[in-house]
Amino acid sequence: MKVMTEVSAIVEPGQEADLLDGFRRLLAEPRPDGLERTELLRGRDGAWRVQTLWRDQVALDQMRAAPEPPAAPRLFRQVGADPVLEVFRVEASTTDET
Repeated sequence: MKVMTEVSAIVEPGQEADLLDGFRRLLAEPRPDGLERTELLRGRDGAWRVQTLWRDQVALDQMRAAPEPPAAPRLFRQVGADPVLEVFRVEASTTDET
């Protein structure tokens, strides 16, 4: 069963460009095994989220057991934000893969 992580934080306006640059750098790095998709989302009033879809709970657990800290919380901390992590099981989904 697929799993989605959501790491969210409030980012100060002066740090948003650094957050975007940091996320783009992460996208250029090799992906952990089992990472299927990740997105950086901007909301209102400085609210940001990184949503990441994992193949399954095992893939997420393996990434979290690695010696380096998970990328999304680390990225938010680098721009002075306090990240919050939530983990969701994907119960149903659809994609348009055309």
